Amino acid sequence: MATGEIVQRDAEDVELGYGEALMADGRISVATEQKPKPPTLPFRSSELAQLDEALTLSSRETGLDFSVYLGELDGDDTRKAAEELHAQTPRPTHAVLIAVSPGQRAVEIVTGEESHRRLPDRGCKLAVMSMVASFKEGNLAGGLVSGLRMLTDQAGPAPRR
Repeated sequence: MATGEIVQRDAEDVELGYGEALMADGRISVATEQKPKPPTLPFRSSELAQLDEALTLSSRETGLDFSVYLGELDGDDTRKAAEELHAQTPRPTHAVLIAVSPGQRAVEIVTGEESHRRLPDRGCKLAVMSMVASFKEGNLAGGLVSGLRMLTDQAGPAPRR
């Protein structure tokens, strides 16, 4: 029986099934269970592999700790929320956090003391502009990978000790 279908039966010989109810006018109302669709992930497995590789190479080449956060940034001040996430990284002075909140239409790059010395604001702004252009085209993973590459190039190789 399809959802919303009206069935007429004689009230005397009605045996109701699960989710059925006999109405006063003789019709039977049938409730159907709606199963929610599983949540969709923002990335395909190939995109996750590209993003993982870009994060690994960026960190390896520069000696800085790159990370990406994708999701809601608590509160109205997205910058402050991103800074709080950055502070939770293992080495905040060497960390670079790219925080993207599609629902809030916000992209924040937060750097620590050492990473800021090697990634000036101008370079970060250029990376954000590049990422946003890709995001507008619906390419979230590609935008993040491109932004990571730009930041890696800007930071340069890890200093030799």
